[in-house]
Parts: sequence; structure tokens; C-alpha cells
Amino acid sequence: MNRLPLVFAFLLLATATGYTGEAVGRWDVFEISLPGPDEGNAFVEVEFAAVFEQGGKSVRVPGFYDGGGIYRVRFMPDATGVWSYQTHANRPALDGRRGSLTVTPPAAGNHGPVVVSHGTHFAHADGTPYWQVGTTCYAWTHQPPELEEETLRTLATAPFNKLRMCVFPKWFDFNHVEPQLYPFAGTPPDRWDFQRFNPAFFQHLERRILDLQKLGIEADVILFHPYDGGHWGFDRMGPENDARYLRYIVARLAAYRNVWWSLANEWDYVKTKQPEDWERFGQIVRQSDPFGHLCSIHQQKKIFDPSRPWITHLSLQSDRPEDSSKHVARTQKPVIYDECKYEGNIPNGWGRITAERMTELFWRTLVGGAYCGHGETYLDPHEVLWWAKGGVLHGRSPERIAFYKGIAEAAPTAAGPLAPENTWGVEGRYYLIYHWEAVTAPEIVMLPQNAAFIAEIIDTWNMTITPVPGVFSGRAEIPLPKKPYLALRLTRQ
Repeated sequence: MNRLPLVFAFLLLATATGYTGEAVGRWDVFEISLPGPDEGNAFVEVEFAAVFEQGGKSVRVPGFYDGGGIYRVRFMPDATGVWSYQTHANRPALDGRRGSLTVTPPAAGNHGPVVVSHGTHFAHADGTPYWQVGTTCYAWTHQPPELEEETLRTLATAPFNKLRMCVFPKWFDFNHVEPQLYPFAGTPPDRWDFQRFNPAFFQHLERRILDLQKLGIEADVILFHPYDGGHWGFDRMGPENDARYLRYIVARLAAYRNVWWSLANEWDYVKTKQPEDWERFGQIVRQSDPFGHLCSIHQQKKIFDPSRPWITHLSLQSDRPEDSSKHVARTQKPVIYDECKYEGNIPNGWGRITAERMTELFWRTLVGGAYCGHGETYLDPHEVLWWAKGGVLHGRSPERIAFYKGIAEAAPTAAGPLAPENTWGVEGRYYLIYHWEAVTAPEIVMLPQNAAFIAEIIDTWNMTITPVPGVFSGRAEIPLPKKPYLALRLTRQ
């Protein structure tokens, strides 16, 4: 029985039938919200969706039950103008509702979702280049509100434009904390009804994803992970419950333009699932997402077949930047070293590299044609490590990553690896040559004849750019200071 007040129900109906004449910006969220049956288990028993049409284009968008007798469909329009829609459901109260919306040009700063561009690069849907500079805060949305807010304040002044984050909480080193909300109905720690979602959990997740969107940060949403530790059982729900969870979370989040999908962190360490399960999950996400968000799967040791059509880019755990150009050439897809160890001082070998090494990894993946991700694991008396819970940054690499980001974003859009192997740019226009070790011989660069280039020495650690006197063409011989972490940039005038 529908228990919503009559006036509230009428307002919901008015919005859903288009009577309000609602307008929404391109790549923003238009939401249909309808009252419906709340008896039984609506998460399992009720099917709800809407079809949006404009001209000859038709987009079917899955809906979801949000608890309290409320059903929602969220649509991210990719074209301006008038769209019409009709709902479809196996319950009369939700079926056959018609309406329309007017899509206006996007607001300033809204460039649409990130997509693959030029084969191995990224751009926003409107063509604005996107240079990925990510970081990791796996369990930041499972912390007390004041810590989550502190994380957002830190991100507001940090250089990162993508954040890797888990849907499920973690029970792992420096992560032994019960969250304030759980994704399913039941009793913690491990008595769950996997057929009944907890809408409050997902509403909280959505708010935090929108908080990231306001900061211009992509949310790389990790759908499964192996860090349950046998504590909650979210890694062993069974095939039907896994599939239901995937369809539910995609229906809830896909209309947010800053969402990316990561099927798993360290998929090969999730011992309750086999490769064929991950293939099935990839197909479910691809078929359930009407907006085609970016999708990856992250490994511990064994890279999942990157040729699979649902994999849009390669998400790597590796600290071997020397292999980046090989990965790019082999996959012909964007390559992100999402996890290349962590700047920090914890006992684990993966969590105690220096800031110099973290900064070096960004530059070395750059000249290999790939992207890099940051992470930080400095010990804290309250076990608030950035990699796990967020909070504040303590390392010295973020400001140097910001410097790197500015140089990478100022380069030509189609820049890529060139010969020799530590060179990146566009032949005949732009060259960037990076040395992570001090060199004693002058840099010799073969430039086009009858073309003038200016040269600059970039100190990637001290964050300085020093012009080299003169103009260069043909065979150019340029001495470099005898120190590490230098790049030579040559730009055609």
C-alpha cells in the first residue's frame, strides 16, 4: 500500500509526467520519482525503467527502488532540446507514465563524462582534454562525517582529478573499523539479507560522489574487493546476489557524469570468484549502463584480458614504468598505473616508497605514453592513512604532482611516446625528454631542419623551469645540469 501523503504523491506525479516543464542541463541528472507499492520485497519483485527519446534516438534507463515506497529513474541527457519519456513497469502504479524535459546547454565547468580520445588518451564528452592524475582513498566514505569532510577539504586544494574508492567497506591493515552504514538490511557483522538493499547507504555514497563532482574529481568506483577478511561476507554473496547488486548500483549511479567503474581491486585475489565471473560482471555493467561510462578491472599479479570490449582502459598495479609504452602499444587503449606503491613509512614494502620515487613514477609513465596514480601511507596514531580513510596529506609528492600536471596539460593533445624511449611529444612540434638519473653527456636531439625550437630545462623535483639561451634546429646539442629528475622540453616556435 502506498503510504505517501496525497499532496506529496501529486507533486511526484506532476514531476514525473512533465507538468512542471522541468529543464535540465546537458550531462546533468533528470530524475523521475514516483510513489509505488512498498509491500513485499520491491528490490526483487518490481521491475521499473523508462525510455527516453529524441528524434530517432531511444535510451532505455533502468530504475530502482529507493525505499519508503519511492521509485526512481535517473537520466543523463547527452543532447540539448526536448526529450520525451515513458515509464515501463510490472506494477500499474509505475507503468505508462509519460512526460518530457527540456535539455539546456551545460553550465560552466560541465564538460560531460570522461571518454576515450585519440585511442590511448582521455577527454570529456565535449572534447575538452582530460589528463588523469588520480589518487586512492579506498574507504573514505565509510568514515565519520567529520573525517569525510576533512578529506573533501584536502581534495579541494590537491592536484587530483580522480579518486579510487570502494563501495564496500574494508577489513584490512589500518582498516579495522565498522562503518556507520551498511549496503544491505540485516545485523552486523555478517547476518545480511542480500536481497534487500539499504537505501541510506547508497544515498550517502551518492552525496559523496556529487561532492567530488563539485570539486571536478572523477569517482573511480570499485565494485568488489578482496579485503573483507571473512568479516562481513560482501565478497561471497553468491552469483544471483552479485548480479542484483551490480544492476542496482549501476541504476543508481550511472547518471552521474563523474562516475567510472572498476569491477575490482586486485581481482585475482578475490578467491570467491573465477575469471568467468568477472567476464559476466563486465557484461552486466556494460548492458546496465545506458551512458557507457569508462570501465576497468585492477589486478594484483595477473592482468585480466585487456582486449575485452567492456574494458575501456587498462588499470594497472605496477611500479615498472619502463613497461608503460609496451602496455600502450599492446592494448591500444589508455593505460593508468592506478597503483604504483605508496609514498609512506608503513612496514609493508608497497607502502614505503619515497616522495622522489612517487614523483619519478609520474614522469616515467608520462614519457611511456601512460598515466599514473598517487597514494600515501604515512603512519598515524589514530590509523588515519590517506590510502585507507582520507583525512589530510603528509607527503611531499602532491605539490610536485601538481607541477607535473600543469606541464602535461600544456602539451599538445596528441602527444605520445617517441624515440628514444625516455622521449614524449609530437614529432616535429614538441619534445619532452626525461632523465630520472643524472647524466654527464649533453642531450643530443635531432630536430627538423629549417624549424626553430626553444628549449627549457625542467627540474621536476625543485619545480623550476629554466630557459636555455638560443634557438635550436637540426642536430641540437644541449648540456644539462648533472643532477637527477630533469626534463628537457623543446617547443617549436
